[in-house]
Formats: sequence, structure tokens, C-alpha cells
Amino acid sequence: MRVVLVHGFTQSASSWEPVVASIRAAGGEDLEIVTWTLPGHGGASALGAACDLPAAAAALGEACGKAMYVGYSMGGRLALQLALDRPELVSRLLLVSATAGIEDLDERAARRLSDEALARRIEAGGDAGLPAFLDEWLAGPLFSDLGDAGAGRAARLVNSASGLASALRALGTGAQLPSWERLGELAVPVLVLAGERDEKFVALGQRLASASGGHGRFVLVPGAGHAACFEQPESFSRLLVAFAHGQLPGVSGEVG
Repeated sequence: MRVVLVHGFTQSASSWEPVVASIRAAGGEDLEIVTWTLPGHGGASALGAACDLPAAAAALGEACGKAMYVGYSMGGRLALQLALDRPELVSRLLLVSATAGIEDLDERAARRLSDEALARRIEAGGDAGLPAFLDEWLAGPLFSDLGDAGAGRAARLVNSASGLASALRALGTGAQLPSWERLGELAVPVLVLAGERDEKFVALGQRLASASGGHGRFVLVPGAGHAACFEQPESFSRLLVAFAHGQLPGVSGEVG
């Protein structure tokens, strides 16, 4: 089975390298692991005006084909969009710390303004200021449980300031149209994970799983925060391998 790993904001495809090693050690030697670089990442310059979440999800599907898709944070929102727009390409869906968007118009507008302000700060610092920005970003509350090894700072430093700023504008939660009402369309097994210390995404994850067409299951990752797959790679990898092999009871379409 092909398994596509989609990283989060400020990361790059190589951020998954330690996790891929854990997946192999957890019994995933038979899985074809593919990592994909988000638009605006991996050193890319500013995105074109036509890029938005559906367009990025379409590019993901075209590049990676039919697979089990695993998305973390921003990458999780792309993987979910792909599953809704091109269901024939997604055999299974694993989401980590993801959301189907902000429904309240005022809250979404406020988030869009916040994302724009952050994008301007990244641009103002330029590539020379990227290390300082990443230090500040990783020191934020979302990543308080993420140690140096899990942070993968070197894999983030391949990015450009203009690319990250444009990705935030195009793919940030403030720019995303909510898709909660479409989750019932999902007809494949869906596994949603969140770290037990990330209360916001625990609630969002539970809602995602329960709304996923009767095919979803939510699992709490003990001792983890927002970046659960990088904070607890061994636990995450065991869940991923079991899910890929159809050995995770409680998910519709799975076998125990």
C-alpha cells in the first residue's frame, strides 16, 4: 500500500524522516512511503494568486495518486480536502491535529487578519530572519511538548520567507472555507488523532471522526500536544501501521 505523508506549516518533506524510520520499525516495511512538499515550502518562492486549498489538494492528488493519505495540521486539511474532492484517490485517511475549518464568519475573518499579519512579519524578516522566526514559532504554545529532536529545525530551514508567507495566506485556516457539512460524504476508513494536551484539537478531532460518514474513529495520543506524530513517533507509527494493515478495531471497514 502506498502511504502519503503530508507535513505541516514551516516543515518540509524531510521533516518526516525520523517518523518514517519509526514506521519501518513498527512493522511498516511493506508500505510504500511517499512524502510530499506543501506549496510554498521546500524553498519555493511566493505562490501564484490561483493557489488555494482545493487547488493545492488537487496538486497533491495529481502528484501522489491513489493512496492512504496521512496529513498533519495544515497537511491534514489538504488531505481532507483531497478526500472530499477526489475520493477515488484516497483509500484511507489519517488526520493529525486537523480541522474542517472555521464556521463562524467573524472568527474566520479574524483568523485571516491574524494570518496576514504573521505573513507580513515573515516577509519583513526575509530569508535572513527565518531562523529567528522559526525559533519564535517553535517556542509557541502549540509546540510546548515538542523537543529539539521532534522540532526538526534543519528541515524547516530549507524554506523561504516568501514561500511561507504566501502559503499562510493561501492555505491558512483563515482562508479555508469550512467543510464540516461535507464530512458525511467520506466513504473510506478515517482515523483522527490528537495529543491529549491539545484540548482544542481533541475537541475538533472528536467532531471530525464522529461526522465522517460513520467510518471514523478518534484516538487520543497520551503525553502529546499538537505535534503528536513528531512528539510520540513510536506510538504514532504503531497506530499508522495498524490502520494501514486493517488491524485497528473500531474503524468502519477495518478488521480486528
